[in-house]
Amino acid sequence: MFPYLGLKASTDQRQIDERLQYHPQVFEFFTTADDVTPAGLAHLRKMIQYVQATGIEKIVIHHPMKFGATHNEVSVNPENHPEQYAFMMQSSQDLIDLAISTDTQLLIHGAYNSPVTAILADYPSIAAARDAVFKRLDHFRDLGGDHVMFENSISPLFNYGDEAIEDRIIDHRYRLCFDTSHAFIVLHGDNTGLQRSMAQLKSQVVHYHFVDSMGQFHDSLQLGTGAIDWAPLKSLCNQAASNIFEINLKNQFDSREMRASYQYLKQSWHLG
Repeated sequence: MFPYLGLKASTDQRQIDERLQYHPQVFEFFTTADDVTPAGLAHLRKMIQYVQATGIEKIVIHHPMKFGATHNEVSVNPENHPEQYAFMMQSSQDLIDLAISTDTQLLIHGAYNSPVTAILADYPSIAAARDAVFKRLDHFRDLGGDHVMFENSISPLFNYGDEAIEDRIIDHRYRLCFDTSHAFIVLHGDNTGLQRSMAQLKSQVVHYHFVDSMGQFHDSLQLGTGAIDWAPLKSLCNQAASNIFEINLKNQFDSREMRASYQYLKQSWHLG
């Protein structure tokens, strides 16, 4: 029943086993570049099957966040960064294929947070870079169908909170992951704006990252320790979606901040 106890881990079986002892209903794999090598993909498939064997049906694969030391940006310019572009496209193809074959979901970030100066070094304008993002997301949407979704960022290339971008996202019929903290940061801590954005995109959201924030920078706080007003969000969520609690952990082998966030949300929403 929504919201779910949704937990996130790497492909390290020790992390996975720590999460599984709490019987989550949703499991998200945080992957790295090592997980999309041939050996890495074989291990990831094995770990997906391991989690599925416990009865968990809602599984999400989070596309690698980094290429080397840089964010793995959908907007990467192939002429200026051919190796990074090749990694973005091949890893997306491989993980879409894996998601389809295992009946799981692949989450791709529409953007991360490259500085505007870096974006403008590769494209003549923010609008041109955004056009490149939407073109590639269209490609991934067409490849993955109901097995791929796109997450919002704090970048002007793909953010929720900007109504013009939201209208364009709706027009493209994307399946969405809504990260509450990212939208809250884009809106500079405006709870009314967050509520409007969640209502606007509700019907296309298939997965939530419930995360608190002070609304100023990427802080990934435990629910109840930031400035998000959680109570009004209950009616603004798509009850058919899945969710995890994507919280910074003090110890990657102890999910207590995620689990405490789940309990906080249930209390805030007056659930059992």
